[in-house]
Amino acid sequence: MIRVKINQLQEGCILAADVIGKTKKTIIPKNTVLTPLLLNVLEKFLIEDVYVEPVLANGQPFRPLEIIEVKKESDEQNNESTEDIMALYLKAVQRYKKAFQSWQSGSPIDVGEIRSIIIPLLDRFIDNRTELLTLYRYTTKEDYLYHHAVCIGLLSGFLGKHLNYGKGACYQIALAGILCDCGMAKINEKIIMKKSALTAEEYKEVKEHTILGYKMVQKIPVLQEGVKLAVLQHHERNDGSGYPFGINDKQIHPYSKIVSVADVYHAMVSERLYRKKESPFKALEQIQVDNFGKLSMEVIQILLNHLTMFLVGTKVKLSNGEMAEIVFVQREEPTRPIVKTVDGNEFISLSEQRHLFIEEVIYSSEMDGE
Repeated sequence: MIRVKINQLQEGCILAADVIGKTKKTIIPKNTVLTPLLLNVLEKFLIEDVYVEPVLANGQPFRPLEIIEVKKESDEQNNESTEDIMALYLKAVQRYKKAFQSWQSGSPIDVGEIRSIIIPLLDRFIDNRTELLTLYRYTTKEDYLYHHAVCIGLLSGFLGKHLNYGKGACYQIALAGILCDCGMAKINEKIIMKKSALTAEEYKEVKEHTILGYKMVQKIPVLQEGVKLAVLQHHERNDGSGYPFGINDKQIHPYSKIVSVADVYHAMVSERLYRKKESPFKALEQIQVDNFGKLSMEVIQILLNHLTMFLVGTKVKLSNGEMAEIVFVQREEPTRPIVKTVDGNEFISLSEQRHLFIEEVIYSSEMDGE
C-alpha cells in the first residue's frame, strides 16, 4: 500500500486502510473504491492523506506524482502480497470486459482465453475465503457486468469445492459461472447500461440472454454439457418459477444450481447502475427467505457457513455505523451474533435487535491466513 496526499487521489483509487476522522471514528472503510462524491467527503472532513492500493479499480497502476510512504504488510503469508492478488483480480475483470466487447462485435467465444482468465484466479482464491468473499467491494457501477461474471466464476468454483467436486469439475463449474451471462453481449447495449429500472418489455428482452448464451456455447467441444446447461438454466428455479422454460428441481443440472446461488448473491451485494448494494449478511438472510424452495438450500448453507465463520474478537461494522466486536456466535442464527460496541461497551444481541445487522467484517484473525 502507498500513502498519498488527498490532492493526489483520483476516481477509482482503492483505500488500503480505514480513513479515521478527528473523533476516531471510521469515515470510509478499507477496500472502498473512491468516487467523486467520496473524494469530496475526504476534503470536507479535512483528511490530509490516506493509504491506497497501487492499482486502480480498472486494473491500471496508480501513479501519483508524490508518495509519502510505501508500506508492506508485516503479516504477509504468501510471497505475493494482498495487493498482487487484488491486482490479478482487477486485471482479470478488464480482460473479461475486452472479451465481452469482442462478443458484442460478433466474435465467437475463445474458451482458451476465458480459461486463462478464471482458472489461475480460482487457484489463488479457492483457499482464501476472506479475500474471495469480499471481492464485491471492488465492483463499480459502470463495470458491474464484468465484475459480476468473474465473481460468479470464482464463487461457483469455490462452492463446487465445498460440495466435494473434484478439481477438474470445479474448473468446469467456474467456467459455467464466468460464461453464464455471455448472452448479455447480444442484448441491446442501451438496456444493459440503463441507469434506471427496466421496463417490462426491456426485462423480457434481457431474459433472452440465457438462450442466446446457450447458442454461443452449444458447439464448443471442450465445455462439459453441465457448463452449457448452466448458461441456459441459471435463472431456472426449483419450484418452476424461473426462466426460460420454467422447469423444476429434478430437471435443473447441479452446476446450474451452484451458479444460480453465486449469481443471486453477488448481484445483491454489488453496487449496480439502478440498485444499491446490500450487506452480505442481510443479503443471505433475504436469500434464505425470498428464495426458499427456489434455490438450492444446500448451496446457500455452504455460502452462509463460510461467510459467517466468525471468531470471537472479530471486528465488524453495524448497519447504524457503529463499530463492534463479536463476543458470541449463535448457532441458530450465525449472521446475528452477540456483539459489544467499541465506543460504548454495550452488548447487543442482533437476533433480538432485528433492525440492526452486520454491514461488513472489518478485521478478523481469519484475514491473517487460512
